[in-house]
Amino acid sequence: MMNRRECLVTLLAGASASVGAQGSAWPQRAIRWIVPFPPGGTTDAVSRLVATEMAHALGQPVVVENRPGAGTVIGVDAAVKAPADGYTVVCVANSFCANHTLVKNLPYDTLADLRPVGLMGMSEHVLATHPQSGFKTLPEFIAAARQKPGKLSYASFGNGTSAHLAGAMLEAALGVPLIHVPYKGQAPAMNDLLGGQVDLMFGNWPEFRQHVQSGRMVALGMATAQRSAMARQIPTLTEQGLAIESNSWNGLLVRTGVPDAVVERLSAEIQKALQAPSVVQAFREGGIASLSGTPAQFERFIRSEVDKYAAVIRKAGIAL
Repeated sequence: MMNRRECLVTLLAGASASVGAQGSAWPQRAIRWIVPFPPGGTTDAVSRLVATEMAHALGQPVVVENRPGAGTVIGVDAAVKAPADGYTVVCVANSFCANHTLVKNLPYDTLADLRPVGLMGMSEHVLATHPQSGFKTLPEFIAAARQKPGKLSYASFGNGTSAHLAGAMLEAALGVPLIHVPYKGQAPAMNDLLGGQVDLMFGNWPEFRQHVQSGRMVALGMATAQRSAMARQIPTLTEQGLAIESNSWNGLLVRTGVPDAVVERLSAEIQKALQAPSVVQAFREGGIASLSGTPAQFERFIRSEVDKYAAVIRKAGIAL
């Protein structure tokens, strides 16, 4: 008959074996992939590309579910509240890191409640306006903004998103206020920019490219350190006197508590999916830079982004 110590050792060993078995047997059913943005944006597109490849490799459906709202908080919170079994993942972007400082009383802890799996893609930002705005170059926009402080508006993907914070950096660089108009994702914001309801917007080059090339948008400058390989004909904001760099990245997270073996498998499948010919071609044609790395590297990246956006938010005095 086992004593209490022997019984405890047996129970712990059984629990450890169960976790190991869960990792090796995973997945046994469909995986829920939450996108905290509406359909039509870059994060949604990247998610669907990678999820399709992962479904083929894993032999189980990977179902993309759009859960927009509250600057991505609603979708991320849904992932945090899901069981820690690896069957719910969430694809986040820059706003995930900005919300750590920007949103008071977040329903989750950015750094403690979620576990990084891996980065996937990055899109450069372009500052664009519509043809009816009255300005075709950055100097013309700057002159108009200074002549009419607080009158011109810029759209964003939502409060705390990269487009919002890029707009805040633009205001700081100009020294004049602009009107921020937040939307629930890039697609509806872009539609209103095309329709002339807002004056300008920082947007992802993959979605803005066709509209710039067709003349339905006017590119004022790329928010890159050097001329973009995706758009060499467009000058950077920096070379025109506004030192602003901005982009949109996306990466996958799970809630804390998901077994190591499952996280490692997810990370490995992301890396394989990013190398699939269909994804490589779609990224190249869409102007999306492929990113890769380990969960540990993504964790360090997230912490650096949290610090970066905290500085921007505090300097600009942004509050919700």
